[in-house]
Amino acid sequence: MQIIDAHQHFWDIAANYLPWLRDEPPIAFRYGDYSALKRNYLPNDYRRDAGRFEVVGSVFIETEWDPADPVGETRWVADLRRREGLPSVMVAQARLDRADAETVLAAHGGTDFVRGIRHKPRPAKSPDLVEPRAPGSMGDPTWRRGYALLAPNGLSFDLQTPWWHLEEARSLADDFGDTMLILNHTGLPADRSEAGLAGWKAALTILAGAPNAYIKISGLGIAGRPWTVADNERVVREAIDIFGTDRVMFASNFPVDGLVASFETILSGFDAITAGFSEQERAAMFHDNACRIYRIAS
Repeated sequence: MQIIDAHQHFWDIAANYLPWLRDEPPIAFRYGDYSALKRNYLPNDYRRDAGRFEVVGSVFIETEWDPADPVGETRWVADLRRREGLPSVMVAQARLDRADAETVLAAHGGTDFVRGIRHKPRPAKSPDLVEPRAPGSMGDPTWRRGYALLAPNGLSFDLQTPWWHLEEARSLADDFGDTMLILNHTGLPADRSEAGLAGWKAALTILAGAPNAYIKISGLGIAGRPWTVADNERVVREAIDIFGTDRVMFASNFPVDGLVASFETILSGFDAITAGFSEQERAAMFHDNACRIYRIAS
């Protein structure tokens, strides 16, 4: 089966400034110690990790590059694509609530390979601490003014946020119906208790009610545990049930998810979990949907 990896990263920290990989002390990270990521990760490394899988394209997602130079990462990726043939397309960096958002989005939209933007809105630490219209959140009027500039520049939006912000995300999707909103990492279901999963499922269902919302199944590692089908099958199946096979994309999140499993383990796990789906449905989730949503030439 051919695969388009809908979410992966490259970086050269010897040549470029990525604060979270270069600065000390390290930031708080959902998988815990991430020191193993503090090395260059380039297409040859990725191809080695992908091993036997026939990855025919990929979507590069911004890597928290130097925020003082958001277009610098796009120039670097343009050169990487010319030399290496990967990635196929890019989701670039822009701070939607910054004064330079209009200029930065125009620069990204003017390329032939940037398909969208990721800017992580400021999250609350728990569901009970969510504040409507908080600065830096999806309800922040300044942030939303930047979001309104995505569609005019031909850009979609990749959203990485805890599931308790998905009601805000639904409002965003409804208010900007001409912008595709793509939820990253399955909505971050870190709490696998029954109560945690119930909250996650309800939030996912709210977002899925917007026809312009999509989901990437990835980022399912649990801190301190190896990645297993037993741990993740329920989450994967419920996400597919909620969004439907035409709005789901599988992704490796490599090299980040290499902290919890090999590429082989994760993709083989997704393969096993979806074994009961039709060939057409599996092709959609592993390849065709990413082609359509991120406009990748097949």
